[in-house]
Amino acid sequence: METYNLTRKLEFLLLGLSEDPELQFILFVLFLLIYLLTILGNVLIILAISSDSHLHSPMYFFLYNLSLSDLGFSSSTVPKMLINMQTHNKSITYAGCLTQVSFFILFGDMDSLLLAAMAYDRWVAICHPLHYQVILNPRLCTYLLIVSFFISLLSSQVHCLMVSQLTFCTNMEIPHFFCDVPELLKLSCSDPSIDNIVRIVLSIILGFLPVSGILYSYYKITSSIFKVPSLLGKYKVFSTCGSHLSVVCLFYGTGIGVYLSSTVSSSSRENVVASVMYTMVVPMMNPFIYSLRNKDIKKALQKIVRKIL
Repeated sequence: METYNLTRKLEFLLLGLSEDPELQFILFVLFLLIYLLTILGNVLIILAISSDSHLHSPMYFFLYNLSLSDLGFSSSTVPKMLINMQTHNKSITYAGCLTQVSFFILFGDMDSLLLAAMAYDRWVAICHPLHYQVILNPRLCTYLLIVSFFISLLSSQVHCLMVSQLTFCTNMEIPHFFCDVPELLKLSCSDPSIDNIVRIVLSIILGFLPVSGILYSYYKITSSIFKVPSLLGKYKVFSTCGSHLSVVCLFYGTGIGVYLSSTVSSSSRENVVASVMYTMVVPMMNPFIYSLRNKDIKKALQKIVRKIL
């Protein structure tokens, strides 16, 4: 079978979610609405935190950067999908495919590492409240952000380099709405065993380490809560990390769903549906979860609305 070096092949074809023109229109409207809500929600969180001096604390520093990361995560795949659906053109260039791989992994890993940093923030705030400002000083917060970024960048560039070295058969159709690395490995005519090992190792490291940090933080938080004598006191302590816990469950729950659908099920369609939840619904829900459960964010948003009106 004829093969091509990827650097000499002009484009892939993203098959998307459906071939039905009527269903495509409905999906276009739905996904456009989700994307606009994602942009609006995360931009409002960013504006609220940056404009209100009361929100210039470690917890909101990480939330601010999580919103930036969510914007990048959603924008790495959704705009191209919407353009393809609107123009009925399924093609994506070689450069565009590599760019999607790079930014999708960069911001996905950033989300994971920032959620771990936020769990650490909640642990210090609940278990060591008197030393909170000393431990989580601006220097440490900046250091955690920089380390998270460079780890994510390294991971994304390893994946990008891995994809750029692949050779492909004449079939360049990707049964997905973006350039997903597992789908690209399936299309490759070269032996993907080493690439799969590298991908799995990176996934384990960048999945296991943040999750372990989150679980350990909540173990310490739970132990601290049990020491609070009153039921009301326990509720107040736990409510301070309720939003973060909700976002963690949503992010890793849908992420595990994508992983299981790609490994357990042979149907690419199920993997695509799971990916919609992971890439679109989660970034949209995060700002709403934080704003609805946080009085300080609500007040800051009300100030912004008053200024606009």
